[in-house]
Amino acid sequence: MNNETKTEVQNQPLGQRRPKLAFFHANAKGTGCMMTMELHPAHDYTDGCIMMRVANQMTIGNPRGPNPTFARFDMENAMSVKLDFSDLCQILQVLRGECEAVGDGGKGLYHQTARALTKIVLRHYVEPMNGYSLEVYRTPTGGGDEMRTHMLLSPAEALGICEAISGAMYVISF
Repeated sequence: MNNETKTEVQNQPLGQRRPKLAFFHANAKGTGCMMTMELHPAHDYTDGCIMMRVANQMTIGNPRGPNPTFARFDMENAMSVKLDFSDLCQILQVLRGECEAVGDGGKGLYHQTARALTKIVLRHYVEPMNGYSLEVYRTPTGGGDEMRTHMLLSPAEALGICEAISGAMYVISF
């Protein structure tokens, strides 16, 4: 980023800044997933949120050798979810250890739109390994195949996400 671009970004109104956090979990089986979380601060008459986008792994890649290739993710069929104040509070409860899963008794968070029903499940696991499971399911309203993604987050990644969301709650709320 050059100084001119940096100055332009710094001079943008707070509601127009879009910081983004990304996680790429590719694996050798091709069943990995990626997730981005983009901050949308509240401004004027617009509520703040974090837009989460998840996509499944498309290719495995081979980072070794003279012509390295890297895993690619299906961004064309990625699912975007608007996480509002209430959703983020429930996610924080799981990440802070106040409960084991989001939603009423761990049933997940549901978002209904004209085009689809989306279910977000975040659970804390201890066995067989310590971590967090994030699952997103989307079923089209008019019928069609359900889309799903699954990502395992390490305790360190979960801690980072918890701190990022906690720090963002001020600009999401006001």
